[in-house]
Amino acid sequence: MTPAVPDTASDVVRWAAFSCVLVPVVLVWYGTSLAGAAGTALGLAAVTGVCRLLLTQSERGAARLLAEEHAPHRGRHGRSGAGGHRGGRRSGGNRPVD
Repeated sequence: MTPAVPDTASDVVRWAAFSCVLVPVVLVWYGTSLAGAAGTALGLAAVTGVCRLLLTQSERGAARLLAEEHAPHRGRHGRSGAGGHRGGRRSGGNRPVD
């Protein structure tokens, strides 16, 4: 049986969502206006959304790199085998063949 891999991005987003609720409640508790607490909540929600987007992009990129690491390398343009290389330097130059 394979060990379960923790989903760290979801954990981070869950804690951030929790703080989006908790911070404004604490601010109101300590006497901040409702408008100030609501603005703070919106700011935290915006930062949480951007962080979630960046985390999912990072996870997709890491998964893509891992998949490429395990796939056989086929060279440029996906061709396999030893074909003729165009445009490279040749050792013979333009000298006539004897």
